[in-house]
This record gives sequence, C-alpha cells and structure tokens, in this order.
Amino acid sequence: MDDVLIIGGGVIGLSLAWELARQGRTVQVIDRGELGREASWAGAGILPPAAFKADDHPAEQLRGLACRLHGQWAERLRRETGLDNGYRRCGGLYLARTAGERAALAAWAALLREDGVAMESLTDDALGQLEPGLAPGAGTAAVLAPEEAQLRNPWHLQALAAACQRAGVRLAPLTPAEELVVRDGELAAVHTPRGPLHARQFCFTSGAWTGQLLRHAGLSLAILPIRGQMVLFRCSQPPLRRIVNEGSRYLVPREDGRVLAGSTEEDVGFDKRTTDEALAELVAFARGLVPALAAAQIERTWAGLRPGSLDGMPYLGRLPGLANAYVAAGHFRTGLYLSPATAVVMSQLMRGEPPEIDLSPFRVGR
Repeated sequence: MDDVLIIGGGVIGLSLAWELARQGRTVQVIDRGELGREASWAGAGILPPAAFKADDHPAEQLRGLACRLHGQWAERLRRETGLDNGYRRCGGLYLARTAGERAALAAWAALLREDGVAMESLTDDALGQLEPGLAPGAGTAAVLAPEEAQLRNPWHLQALAAACQRAGVRLAPLTPAEELVVRDGELAAVHTPRGPLHARQFCFTSGAWTGQLLRHAGLSLAILPIRGQMVLFRCSQPPLRRIVNEGSRYLVPREDGRVLAGSTEEDVGFDKRTTDEALAELVAFARGLVPALAAAQIERTWAGLRPGSLDGMPYLGRLPGLANAYVAAGHFRTGLYLSPATAVVMSQLMRGEPPEIDLSPFRVGR
C-alpha cells in the first residue's frame, strides 16, 4: 500500500508528489486524462514578483514562498532530469489606461515597494526605450517589475513528471476516480477502472473537477470551472523582451519568437471550446499593443478550465470528516505560480509537521 494516493496529475498534484517523494513517502498519482493537460498546460507561465513577510496574510505569504521557490525548483529540476523548464527572470510591464486603472496600479506598486519588491514607474519615453515594439501610447501609466519571471508550462510539466519518476512516484494517466469508499471516518479506497486503489493518505488535486469528485464522499466544495482562451503568435524574432500585463490580459514573449496572448474569464461550465468572438478580441488586444504582431502567424489557439473558488483563494488542508484525506485545489489563475509553495506546505501538513504558513484561511467550509 502506498503512503499517499494523489488524485489529479496537474501541476499541483505532480509538485506535491515530487515533494512528498523527496521526503521519503511512497506516492502514486492518478489522472482522468493525460498528465498535466488541463489548466496546468493551458496557462502562460507568468510568475509575478512577491515577498514573504511574517506579518502578511497567509495568501500573500503563499505567493512570497512560491516566488522564492521557483528559481530553486527550476535549478533542481534541471539538475535531476536534465530538462529546462523555461524559467527566465525576464521582467514584466504593467500598463494602465483609465484613471481608475492608474490609481489601482499605483497603489499595488506602492504596496510591493513597501515589501522590498522592485517596482519602477516609467515615463512614456522610458517605456518606449525599454520596449520599442510597443505601440506609442500603449498605456497612460506603466510600471516595470524587473523581478517578474516566466516558465514554459509544457516544459515544466514534462520536467516534473520526469522528476517524479526518478523519485519513485508511480504515475497513472487515463485512470479516472469513479467512486470514493468512506469507512469509519476515513477514505478507505478510490475505485478506478483498474480496480480499487488504497493508500494511507489521499489528496485531491483535481482542479476544476475536484468538487464533482468530492460529492461522491458527501462533501460540498465550491469550485467552478472558468474558461480561459489563448492565442499563440509565431514571429521570426521576439517583438518583446518582457511580459506585458494590462488588467487581466497579457502578452508573454518566448525566446524562440512565439508570443502568448491571453486570457478570457468565462463561466460556461465544462466547455473547453474556443469561440471566434473571444479569440478576435485577444488578437485585437495583442496587435493593438504590438503592431508587429499584425504580420505574425497565429500558430495555435486553445482554451483551459481554471478552478475558481468563491473568494479567489485555494482550498488547502484536511477534508472535514475524513481523517486521512486532503485537498489542494481552487487556485484559479495562480495554480502554476503557487504550485511549489502549495506542495511544500501540504507536504508538511500531511507528514505531521506544522506548515510554515497558517492554512486556516484556506480551509474547506470557510
């Protein structure tokens, strides 16, 4: 019998599996589809800057811990697997257009400066010098975050899966959880097409599908699938060097000339189809900011389902009424970003250690 069965093989599940295996636990990961092919794969890999402060809210501490860990994990993954996950500290620009957006951007930048995060307000001339590929007047206010980083989602997931296998984690894609067997206040087994799977502990990291799964155990978890659509441009050379953020939309340049444009937020249930209207809006947004993209090939479009919670924070902790079952889901747009920090604190909790971040604000039923 394994020590831990993880139900959900996205970036949260694979990260937790790797962390637990590194701490000496035997782990199996199952997933209803291919590993890491849902929201984890569909995102852009933006890693905003953050600082860890002991007096911050736990949600901010989780961000700070994640920011600190990403560079360490990228190096460890490269060392253990030989794979590059695309981690680069490329810097990020934040643009605002309206008076309200300018005020919100200035307040956010001021808070980060107080925490010791570098944030530099830019004039129009300075913005044009930093990113000459941007359209003139791209924003009426701009802030540079030089510590912002990115990674390549598919590369990161490939490296995580390889690291898990090297650490002895058993990976079982195309193995959906069909039924949960509860006995005497514990989760006794998870039934799959391969038969029942047993473990000493279980953790649900099933993204947007977590709420559906837990209903089999009589638990209610308010996680909603929120569709996000994406456009990938291919250029002969990178038209940008830095990530560009404007509200909830962004452009992410890759070193090979590709540029990701995203993303939408649509409450449409479990529908992953793209729509002509949303894609046209993203294309117009991207080409409006970077005129060179008008001549760029649209290489691919896709959509993913983010696991949204009602208050925007993930569910992290033990499941009520089940002594040996846990959940780490509901990260919405920050799953890949928060994945190493989530793995560390959940591993601490499941191994009986005090988590370095207070998890009570993330509890189920809050």
